[in-house]
Amino acid sequence: MTTTTIARRVLQSAAPEAPPIKATGIGKSFNANGNEVVALRGVDVDVRPGEFLSIIGGSGCGKSTFLRIVAGLERNDAGTVTVDGAPISGPSLERGIMFQDSRLLPWLTVERNVGFALGRLPKAEARRRIAEAIEVVGLSGFEKAYPHQLSGGMAQRAAIARVLVNKPRVLLLDEPFGALDALTRIQMQQELLRIWEVERSTVVLVTHDIDEAVYLGDRVAVMSNRPGTIRKLVHVDLPRPRDRSSGAFVSVRKRIYGEFFTAAESDIEFEI
Repeated sequence: MTTTTIARRVLQSAAPEAPPIKATGIGKSFNANGNEVVALRGVDVDVRPGEFLSIIGGSGCGKSTFLRIVAGLERNDAGTVTVDGAPISGPSLERGIMFQDSRLLPWLTVERNVGFALGRLPKAEARRRIAEAIEVVGLSGFEKAYPHQLSGGMAQRAAIARVLVNKPRVLLLDEPFGALDALTRIQMQQELLRIWEVERSTVVLVTHDIDEAVYLGDRVAVMSNRPGTIRKLVHVDLPRPRDRSSGAFVSVRKRIYGEFFTAAESDIEFEI
């Protein structure tokens, strides 16, 4: 049985429908050495069911903070955020999050790292899910390997499997490929798209990479400098698979590039 066939069988058995995410007026402040730092102010964005939304912005603009709020790892000070109409009150296995580093436990094998994230399941079901998640990300044969025996790309594949094993309805990705070399990063982007195109979960990706944002996203949300807010939502109306060298791709990337640096340098809005 091929990886694609298994992916279709495994991932299509997840929750029946990807949920929408709705954020309204999200605000978040921190205390730094006795001073208030406003990370987010008035963030409004609707993520459609099954959509792949890329969020791009400069360092410190609050994009990762926003992702952690959606994950239930941070509390917002103002506004509301809902998934499928329900307010977020804390972390949930239905919202899987992946970070820039794989965060694998070095004393556990690949299969035990993947299984570490599972909720309570009968042993046979747990073993089946672990094996299928590892197969989906192309790590069959490395089940007994330890993290130090894996390349960077393989470690990130294991991290993806750990997220997928619970069949989440929402995938939250915080610079998941930022530490990889350029070639491995492209390969992992393609792998992520392959999985998403089968699963059709709702995906929110935070990235600094404009090329990555355009290649992966249905829409790209450009954030302002701190306090972060959504300055512009740009639709990426390009067929998949996308050709990074095509004139249409370069045109969209140029639009994002211009908006991104306008957001970084000025508070003046302009149309693109």
